[in-house]
Formats: sequence, C-alpha cells, structure tokens
Amino acid sequence: MKRLKDGQRHYIWQHEHWPQWSWHNDRLIEVLGRARLRQGKFLSKIKSMGFALSRDAQVEVLVEEAVKTASIEGQMFNRDSVRSSVAKKLGLPSGGLQRPDRHVDGLVDVLLDATRNFQKPLTVQRLKAWQASLFPTGYSNLSKIRTGSWRGPEPMQVVSGVPGREKVHYLAPPYQVLNAEIKQFLSWWKQSLGHTEGLLRAGVAHFYFVTLHPFEDGNGRIARALTDMALAQDERQAARYYSLSGQIMDERQSYYDILERCQKADMDITAWLLWFLGCFERSIQKSEKLLNQVLAKAVFWEEQRETLLSARQRKVVNRLLDAGEQGFVGGLNTRKYVAIAKTSRATAFREISDLVDKKILRSGAGKGRNVSYDLIWPDLAL
Repeated sequence: MKRLKDGQRHYIWQHEHWPQWSWHNDRLIEVLGRARLRQGKFLSKIKSMGFALSRDAQVEVLVEEAVKTASIEGQMFNRDSVRSSVAKKLGLPSGGLQRPDRHVDGLVDVLLDATRNFQKPLTVQRLKAWQASLFPTGYSNLSKIRTGSWRGPEPMQVVSGVPGREKVHYLAPPYQVLNAEIKQFLSWWKQSLGHTEGLLRAGVAHFYFVTLHPFEDGNGRIARALTDMALAQDERQAARYYSLSGQIMDERQSYYDILERCQKADMDITAWLLWFLGCFERSIQKSEKLLNQVLAKAVFWEEQRETLLSARQRKVVNRLLDAGEQGFVGGLNTRKYVAIAKTSRATAFREISDLVDKKILRSGAGKGRNVSYDLIWPDLAL
C-alpha cells in the first residue's frame, strides 16, 4: 500500500509510518491514574460481594453490553430476550423469560467468547467466526452481506446524510491489502500483550480495528468485543462488570467525532486515548450504580424471604427491581401488571392490593383507576 507524506494523504492508514502508534505519556498519566484507581476500587468491591451476587452483577452488565453495543449500530434488541440468552449461556434459570432469537444469541456468544476465552489466541478464523455469528441469516437488515469473510472490492466508506448529498467521514483501506493488514494487526495484538500498558492497549486495539474496517458489517461490534477481550487480559479475569459499550452509546456523537478526527490525523493518537480513558472511567462510574442496584435486589429479597407471593407477583416485582429505582417510567399500574404477568385485570388489581398490604408497593401518582404504584426499596443508598 502506497504511503503518502503530509499534504498528500487524507487518512491515517496512508501515513508513511503506519501503523507505528505513538502518544504523549505526560498527557495521559493523570487520566490513566484516575481510571486505574476507580477500576481497582470497583473490582475490589465486586470481589467482596461473594459469588452469587457477583454472578448477578455479571448478568446485568452482559445484558447492558449486548443491548447497547447493538443499539450503537441501530439494532434494537429486546432486553428480556437478551437476559434469557445470557442466563441460558451462563447456566442460570431462564424460565418465564422471552426466548432469544438467533441474532441475540449470536451477539451474546461473541461477547462471552471474547471474555471467557481471553487466553485463547486471536486468529483470522476467530474474527471471521465472530462476524458470522452476528449475522446468522446472512443479512444485515434487508441487505445480503458477506459473512465469515473480509469485505469485497467495493470502497468501504463511513457516510452520513441523504442519498446524493452524503458526507464521507472515513474511507477504509482497500480490500486488496486486508490480508496483510490483519496479519499485522494480529502480530501487534500478540506482541503488545504484557508490553503495552493494559488500558492503553485496549484503546489502541479498538481504534486499530475500526480503522481497518475489514468486514462488510459488524466492525464496531467486533471492535468493542476486542476491547473487552483486551480488558479481560489486563485484569486476568473472564467476567466483565462494567459496560464500555453502554457508555459509548451514551456518548455516541463524541465517539464518532473523535474517531473521525484521529483517523484523519497522524500516528499520534493521544487525543483518542484521552477520550477512551475518560469513557472507561465513566463506564465504571455508571456500573457502580448498577452494582448498587444488584445489592438492593439481593437485600430486598432477603427482607421478603418469608413473604408469601405468587409467581406472577414475583415476576412483576423482579421487573421493577431490574428497572432500578428511577427506571420504571410512570410507575406500575393495573394495565402494566396485566401485560407483564399475563393475567386478567381483576387478578392484577387483587395482587397489586396484596402487594400494597404487604408494604412492597405504595401508591404513587394519580387517583382511582389511574393510580400508579412504586416499589418500596430497601434501606440501601443507590
């Protein structure tokens, strides 16, 4: 591939020193230190929770990771379907949950393989298998795509705007060089392990892979799976307890902006790494709230261990607990109870009244038939 000097090139992969990454340690040291400190405290808290609670936290993070990494690409997954897939693959009870479709199962398979099997070599075959798993029907939405193989000769562009007035944000390397580029990427992946600071290596891996953009579709999801794998290698543990994809989704526009800026610059990716480390720290902050939610759920059921409830009531209460203290928009009403519990309106009204009498629910907004109910959370700071 021809390398161009400044003034002639437009994208980073055209740089004469590609892919010799560089960054300014003095600009990264403070934010890296903060990220490491927060990471250490968070993982210590996870360790103190015990196996059962840490497994619950892992489930919640995996659900969040799968839903959000799909959402970034415009793919909307049903959260209950994802929860069912995660529970099944972790060997946990999934009764009463929606049966997952093949696309959900495929993404969960990729996320779990990347982290559970972080010690296994990263190979061309593994990358291609991941991509094929994301598209089990061979289609992306209504478009037939290449699966399990690199993209074809058509230019791979990242564009926005309406047809005829598109804006090209990025043009990936031509398909003729992909075999050589991926070989170089895999060599860097192997050689950098243990020689490049772990969080920085995860950030470089993400940027490197999305810059190559080797597949017709699924590049972003695989880049995020690689990031999770790099983090698992850094922490030397197979379970993930924070969702980087969830945070990227929350900051999606700034993510795209920094990618585009750095992909059109030189080999100094300090700006990207600063953004990545900040995003990483914020993802742990967000997961600390999720961890409190898991703890609150455990405390709630411990307090209610002798309370007699029907299977329907438990299902509805678990839905409220999974949504979080502020997550169940508008509170619970009879109509929502009917939809969740799959029961009659009369039964829903009777069981809601029973939950109020047992001080599990309390009346919220509205009056009469329009009244809503809120869960009475355990005495735990969230």
